[in-house]
Amino acid sequence: MTNGYKIRTTFVFLLFCALYSIIIFNLYLVQITQSTFFARLGHKQYNFAITTHPPRAPIYDRSGKKIALNRDVLTAFIMPNKLEQPKKLIAFLSQHFPHTIQKLEQHRKKSFMYIQRRLNAQQIAAIKNSNVPDIHLLQEPNRMYPIPSAACITGITDIDNNGVCGIELICNTQLAGTPTTHQLQKDARSGHFYFTKETRVSGKAGTPVTLTIDGNLQFLAQEELNKTVKIFNAPEGAVIIINPANGHIHAMVQYPDFDPENRNIIAAVHTKNKISTEAYELGSVMKICTALAALEEGVITLNEEIDCHNKKTSYIDGRKINTVIAQDIVPFWDVIARSNNIGIAQVAKRLDHLLYNHYKRLGFGEKTGIPIAGEQAGFVNPPHNWSKQSIFSLSYGYEIRATLLQLARAFCIIANDGYAVEPKLIIEPLVKGSLQTLIDMPEKKRLYSQKAIEDIKIILHKTTQEGSGRKAHIKGYNIMTKTGSANLLIDGIYDHNKSIFTCAGIVEKGDYKRVIVTFIKEPQCKQVYASTVAAPLFEQVAQKMLIHDKIL
Repeated sequence: MTNGYKIRTTFVFLLFCALYSIIIFNLYLVQITQSTFFARLGHKQYNFAITTHPPRAPIYDRSGKKIALNRDVLTAFIMPNKLEQPKKLIAFLSQHFPHTIQKLEQHRKKSFMYIQRRLNAQQIAAIKNSNVPDIHLLQEPNRMYPIPSAACITGITDIDNNGVCGIELICNTQLAGTPTTHQLQKDARSGHFYFTKETRVSGKAGTPVTLTIDGNLQFLAQEELNKTVKIFNAPEGAVIIINPANGHIHAMVQYPDFDPENRNIIAAVHTKNKISTEAYELGSVMKICTALAALEEGVITLNEEIDCHNKKTSYIDGRKINTVIAQDIVPFWDVIARSNNIGIAQVAKRLDHLLYNHYKRLGFGEKTGIPIAGEQAGFVNPPHNWSKQSIFSLSYGYEIRATLLQLARAFCIIANDGYAVEPKLIIEPLVKGSLQTLIDMPEKKRLYSQKAIEDIKIILHKTTQEGSGRKAHIKGYNIMTKTGSANLLIDGIYDHNKSIFTCAGIVEKGDYKRVIVTFIKEPQCKQVYASTVAAPLFEQVAQKMLIHDKIL
């Protein structure tokens, strides 16, 4: 008995010694060897950080109307690793969201999975009526665009509200602001009681962007453009309106446009702002630039008579020149008014390489710097690359590729009495108590003499009164226009069945001045000209603009 008792006592004693040794060893591991690990684990249990993003700032038009703003939308999600009624869920998804079934199979162990973001009204109703407990709804911020015709300027955001094109992309950092990070301490056991809240990183609210665009005028211009492309069954068209006094773009529309609310079906090509990202050989509208150069250099006068050979086809220095209307000996202004290629080619010969210099002076071959991604610089064939034909081609709008924005800028220089004009799309805020006002209004740079500008305005006026721009005339207003037609270069050959038509001009009454450029590409009708397509569109847009601006 005594020996058995001693053995049992010894065994129990050794057992407790072993247990205490294990406890002491574990305490050593916890307190000494793995102290850093457990300290971090404990820290994670009661310390955590949350990041909050400020609402995306709005985009305003020049009148203060919001043309890009925020609204909340509903998003549906599930927690795949905690499904209560998986069979009922799968049956519902198969009927309403079949694209998610395979995704669910691949994410069975995940704690979160989107079903659909930016739900529409029908989808929301279906989810609410389904009584599927595993589907949860979450509010997310989303961008809204009240004026769809401005989408080619404002651009759009992606599913996470980040800018992907247009002003939304260019000014993404400014509009989005920066997030705020808070450090919180909570009860590690319940997870619901918060003891402290410390701001680790202070965020900054997004800053709004104000555009020079007039939202109402944007809508009106788009309306007229859509009517014209429908009448002529044209695949593309565009209109731009600029105030030449300060370069502010009041409207910039294109066809085809896109609906920014249906982002899932938008073709990427339609999100491009083609007024600034597509360059063309614009044809006879460029004769105004040749005429301005000739007048400035003094190689021609307004009424000097030019022999146009009284033919539709003639030869100059062995080069064949075609024109639409045969003219005999006419004053220089009538060469431009009737858009005679034979006459302008002879004047261009007098300019020689100076014509290239003037194209560059007017800004062709250089970007305007407008805040739109993908702006094209265009191209002006330099003298060292010229053939015998080049000086003639350049005089009536070939061997020079320009964007419609560059063309509008050139007409702004004329409207602005020869002073330089830079197109603007964003109105920069003035800084109080600084010299910002002086910075925003730099000293004017004169590019052309007053005499040359006065003469070119006479030519533009006569072109509208008596020449190719007659259908752009509006009674009671000083309308000065020039039209242009050009064949498109397809696989290295000019296709006479594919043409573009342009009308650029100035609308004046008193101190009021606006530059308008209209453009129609490849109308599917026979016997059409810029004078019958682009000029009437110019007149319709100008009429709407004058009524809108109350210039009566």
